[in-house]
Amino acid sequence: MQLFLDTASVTEIRTMWETGILDGVTTNPTLVAKEGRTFESVLRDVCALGVPSVSAEVVAVDVDGMVREGRHLRGLHPSIYVKIPMTPAGLRATRLLSGEGTRVNMTLVFSANQALLAAKVGATYVSPFIGRLDDQGQDGIELVRDIVTIYRNYHVPTKVLVASVRHPIHVLEAAKIGADIATMPFAVMEKLAQHPLTDLGLARFLKDWEKVPKG
Repeated sequence: MQLFLDTASVTEIRTMWETGILDGVTTNPTLVAKEGRTFESVLRDVCALGVPSVSAEVVAVDVDGMVREGRHLRGLHPSIYVKIPMTPAGLRATRLLSGEGTRVNMTLVFSANQALLAAKVGATYVSPFIGRLDDQGQDGIELVRDIVTIYRNYHVPTKVLVASVRHPIHVLEAAKIGADIATMPFAVMEKLAQHPLTDLGLARFLKDWEKVPKG
């Protein structure tokens, strides 16, 4: 499974990119607003790091506006995937953009039926928001399981990009059921590498090493 970072912080992205575990980045207007920088400057800096997949979201809500913004965004750098919301207008815009070769990440997906429609109009990624479903008392991971099953049944090429990831268990469960990608905040990605027994074991090894004769 590929691991994406859900952030617009170039510092966070660079930190994870240098570890070798990062496969891509997802951004959205909320994340960009936190940085106090222009959208395009953030995108250019992230792409300059060499990240092969960078999702950038349109803010228009009409078909013409989405298509216009999508064409502009894809022209900024070959690594950019255009995020389009799951709406009737978004479906039409995705069909048009994907027909031109634009790689679309259809976002704000909350049902398997929506994911099926996203695949039919040519989305490259579909992004189910599992944490937000959990917040409403629904099982977000169960949605991912349904989407993966449907896509496998029909050999759908669209990749399942699990979004709104809140903790490492979300990542683990998504990986177990065969999701293609999980995107997560920096803090969650950090936790994937952490375990208290690792820290205790290292501390013990170093303490024992002090007893080894030197020289």
